[in-house]
Amino acid sequence: MCGIVGYIGKKGAYNILIKGLKRLEYRGYDSAGVAMINSNGALNVYKTKGKVCELENYVKDKDITGNIGIAHTRWATHGEPSSQNAHPHYSESRNLAIIHNGIIENYADLKKKLQEKGVHFRSDTDTEVLVQLIEYIQLQKKLDLLTAVQYALREVIGAYAIALLDKTNPNQIIAARKQSPLVVGIGKDEFFLGSDASPIVEYTDKVVYLEDGAIAVMRLGEELKIVNILNHKMDTPVQTIDINLGQIEKGGFPHFMLKEIFEQPECITNCMRGRVNTSANNVTLSAVIDYKKQLVNAKRFIIVACGTSWHAGLIGKQILESLCRKPVDVEYASEFRYRNPVLTKDDVVIAISQSGETADTLAAVNMAKEKGAFIYGICNAIGSSIPRSTDTGSYIHVGPEIGVASTKAFTGQVTVLTMLALALANVMGTIEEKKYLEIVKELSLIPDKMKEVLNLNDKIESLSRAFTYAHNFLYLGRGFSYPVALEGALKLKEISYIHAEGYPAAEMKHGPIALIDSDMPVVVVATHNALYEKVISNIQEIKARNARVIALVTKGDKTISKIADQVIELPATIECLEPLLSTIPLQLLAYHIAVCKGKNVDQPRNLAKSVTVE
Repeated sequence: MCGIVGYIGKKGAYNILIKGLKRLEYRGYDSAGVAMINSNGALNVYKTKGKVCELENYVKDKDITGNIGIAHTRWATHGEPSSQNAHPHYSESRNLAIIHNGIIENYADLKKKLQEKGVHFRSDTDTEVLVQLIEYIQLQKKLDLLTAVQYALREVIGAYAIALLDKTNPNQIIAARKQSPLVVGIGKDEFFLGSDASPIVEYTDKVVYLEDGAIAVMRLGEELKIVNILNHKMDTPVQTIDINLGQIEKGGFPHFMLKEIFEQPECITNCMRGRVNTSANNVTLSAVIDYKKQLVNAKRFIIVACGTSWHAGLIGKQILESLCRKPVDVEYASEFRYRNPVLTKDDVVIAISQSGETADTLAAVNMAKEKGAFIYGICNAIGSSIPRSTDTGSYIHVGPEIGVASTKAFTGQVTVLTMLALALANVMGTIEEKKYLEIVKELSLIPDKMKEVLNLNDKIESLSRAFTYAHNFLYLGRGFSYPVALEGALKLKEISYIHAEGYPAAEMKHGPIALIDSDMPVVVVATHNALYEKVISNIQEIKARNARVIALVTKGDKTISKIADQVIELPATIECLEPLLSTIPLQLLAYHIAVCKGKNVDQPRNLAKSVTVE
């Protein structure tokens, strides 16, 4: 959940580190810090509570010289956000400095043992325990830093991505990972380090994604060395990344979230490129071609995901069941991994994660593999852990998503699930050709229809001002629109801090109707589909209790516009594709309400972009 940056080379390290932290600040923003070794051999650590800009102010009168350094922006797990608990952490002698992403689960036992041996601690974090353990082993056994790290990590239970500087060896950075991502960038006579590629792309497109259990040794004038904790060499390929710098800048928008909402037409086009042919009459997924037998013969699909990806999975369930006529379960990965589920070799587990590093989803994948299930990954981040752990899968290709509240990744995931269902149903013969061609053609038109929806931005911005007073919202939908209601409520919660709940509209009478009054705005996804008349009845029940209704309707609707207080008209489309359009107004509504309330839209409190801890 935290951001890690490192540099070793011939350039000044500080500017590279700070720029990298700013690109990674979406991963954590409770505190920030840097550690650098200057030309005189001094190891300087500067850190402060708050955002990266506060760190910049703090170091204005400090020595920030040096060509080697590590930096960190934190999302607190152990110990409250403070300068004391910020990373980097010194070892007791101040010869070592460490930064860390993840959780050391047995830190309390390790800390107690070290305290009994006379080691003193300066913070409340699990991270300081690790650097103190490494130094204690290094001194007791008279080891070099790499070997000490290997010994220490054998005692650690938990997840980590770490980077270390050693004052006594000022020409190296040692980094290690387990269940938490790390990327090494390779330049000319220099190395870069990042928790993802965003702080690296400005300098090099050659990267190594460290495998689980890998320890990287970056030394000036030497090739990158990668070993495991037993010191066995690991062969990890150098990859060329295709992220450009423009993709991770705001491009004139006030926030990354708004930029990413408006990028969705282009992103969905990219998602379909090479998969939906130019005649819009066929969908081809290489995974369905290469693993046709496993997918066709599957007795059951199980979708595992968290948060927004779980909502995409609920939509995928309906599409897969409708078109492929196979049973589909949707599970929270965090629950699935702990409840000893029944899995067989005839099951296909579909793991969905924007980052590809979601800890619970990755653990669910590993458990399912152990039980013999076939694993299909749907991810955005190329080279991340989940794609590397799965049997096959599909990237969503929507580009880097910086805003913490997911937008374009959600529609990308739904698009991939739709293409998977179409390609598989076509192979299996469970869909009539006429219906197949109709859906494929309509899917190809979705990007242009998204542009129509985005033209409603000014209207949504205007109506959002009337709802900044609200303390609670209710979102309702039926069929394919029920997960959209869940996602709309989640977006509002995440960035405006207004309590919101999503419900199937028919379930309103079974409890939530007790909450409805004139102070409770209700958002209803009421597009013209098979359940349209049922939803009209729900709206009438809401209006009878004096609540204000915002209704999403199909363009030209004459009935609901007479009942609802506010109506947002959407282009007509096939029912199974409606979530790709109806989600966008709810993203915009949440965004504009949050802006009106003066909230930090891109970095909402207590949240981080990539949830790499449980």
